[in-house]
Amino acid sequence: MNARRRRAALIAAGLAGLGLATALVLHALNGAIELYVTPTQIVDGQVPRAGLFRLGGLVEKGSLQRTGTTVRFLVTDTARQVAVVYSGILPDLFAPGRGVVVQGRLGPHGTFHATQVLAKHSANYMPPEARNALEQARQTSRTLQP
Repeated sequence: MNARRRRAALIAAGLAGLGLATALVLHALNGAIELYVTPTQIVDGQVPRAGLFRLGGLVEKGSLQRTGTTVRFLVTDTARQVAVVYSGILPDLFAPGRGVVVQGRLGPHGTFHATQVLAKHSANYMPPEARNALEQARQTSRTLQP
């Protein structure tokens, strides 16, 4: 094998290795990404049923039900609601009418099964994507009402 073919084989092997490494990194990152969605996006079917993601909104007043360490409540974006089930200890700031972000998976019947509950500290600050999603849901609910 002459030097030219050897160099071409090394370059091809290097490119193949780089491609494999890139594919593995992208696959690992794809599994670690957690999307933030709103109840309206879930009800409208814009969320994949199998993935892990975060649901954000407000805890619907009057929806909180406790059975031992299992808690059921509704998360709303003022237009739509999604039922959430969580087993565990809730954060101190968790309360009806306050902002919440729950992490978990969507069940087969549309119930969100949370593995983690994060209560928002202040209603004054909200991430830009959450603020935009809530504003869009409010506008949608205004146009749907007669």
